[in-house]
Amino acid sequence: MSKVVINSHKEFEAYIGKELGVSDYLKVDQERVNAFADATIDHQWIHIDAERAKNEGAFGGTIAHGYLTVSLLPYLWEQIAEINNIKMMINYGIEKLKFNQPVLVGSEVRLRVKLSSLADLRGITKCQLNVALEIKDNPKPAFTGEFIFLYHFNS
Repeated sequence: MSKVVINSHKEFEAYIGKELGVSDYLKVDQERVNAFADATIDHQWIHIDAERAKNEGAFGGTIAHGYLTVSLLPYLWEQIAEINNIKMMINYGIEKLKFNQPVLVGSEVRLRVKLSSLADLRGITKCQLNVALEIKDNPKPAFTGEFIFLYHFNS
């Protein structure tokens, strides 16, 4: 699927209520999980100890940190939309985030995005995206939520 290209607030408006697209799949491997554990100082065994997770865990192996899966959103979002003509973009917030399903290490995930709403805040575009992180071959998404970005378009 080709990227949606948006150059202004006005162009964004055409997508309100519509699906913007789906990213490519990204494999979540143990190396990425271990690096995230080191970066966040979260070394819980269900994430980093494959043998223990296999024998004692509820999922048959290690799982990705929930916040690791959330942190993939900007990378996956950039595969869906190209937002041009901006001074900067700010991560403004997350609403209604729900972790629905653990991501087993070795799984592939992709992002599905719909534009929920758009507002002009005195020249700043507030963009609310309804997102789902889908897990390949799993009917239930890893998470769903509303992600809010502020786009400062050049005038």
